[in-house]
Amino acid sequence: MAGINKTNAARLLDRAKIHYELVPYVVDENNLAANHIADQLGEDIRQVFKTLVLHGDRTGYFVCVVPGNAEVDLKKAAKASGNKKCDLIPMKELLPTTGYIRGGCSPIGMKKAFPTFFHCTCEEFDYIYVSAGVRGLQLKIEPHRLADFVRATIADIATLPQ
Repeated sequence: MAGINKTNAARLLDRAKIHYELVPYVVDENNLAANHIADQLGEDIRQVFKTLVLHGDRTGYFVCVVPGNAEVDLKKAAKASGNKKCDLIPMKELLPTTGYIRGGCSPIGMKKAFPTFFHCTCEEFDYIYVSAGVRGLQLKIEPHRLADFVRATIADIATLPQ
């Protein structure tokens, strides 16, 4: 752990006494994609989850945490979140809405506690990775502990590659 600064997300997990590991990786400013992170970590892309923020026509902002090789399915996400339709928020809204930047958006410790949905494949793994809240640092954590902590609903919200 020496040399790694704890993020707000990590401090929140510490306070809740939830076990996790902070895992650094090399940031490529031109490639913030999850597959780059999975390659850096030497992990299965299906275990490296990305955190996306959406806006629904009925409920407002909500968060989807999906596998790195998947796309959030807007129809499924809208249905799971109680909306008729939804869209990803524009990139310029990410920092003011969540307190996080692209490539460093964690489902833990956003400015507000938004409704959060994890893709159901998280249940297939003993651990998953999510952003620790900054580029270059991932949290390795047991998916159910994380979902419980952020009060997430586990649902089918993504389209997986064939």
